[in-house]
Amino acid sequence: MAKIRGSIVVDAERCKGCEVCMVSCPTGTIAMAKEVNGKGYYYAYPANQELCIGCANCAMVCPDGVITVYKTKI
Repeated sequence: MAKIRGSIVVDAERCKGCEVCMVSCPTGTIAMAKEVNGKGYYYAYPANQELCIGCANCAMVCPDGVITVYKTKI
């Protein structure tokens, strides 16, 4: 069975910084940025991209749908 490596892309300008994705991530891939986006919110970003397993929990719980998850076989 092939291993899956995941990666996420966050639309920082649309993120409201609710932190729901960060809490739902089982590997600690997501963190909150120290700077704010154009709307004044601290936004989520993939701080530890190499830990991502592509489970898509973050994308499923995001109320604004700003996270895209990509999966690749390795």
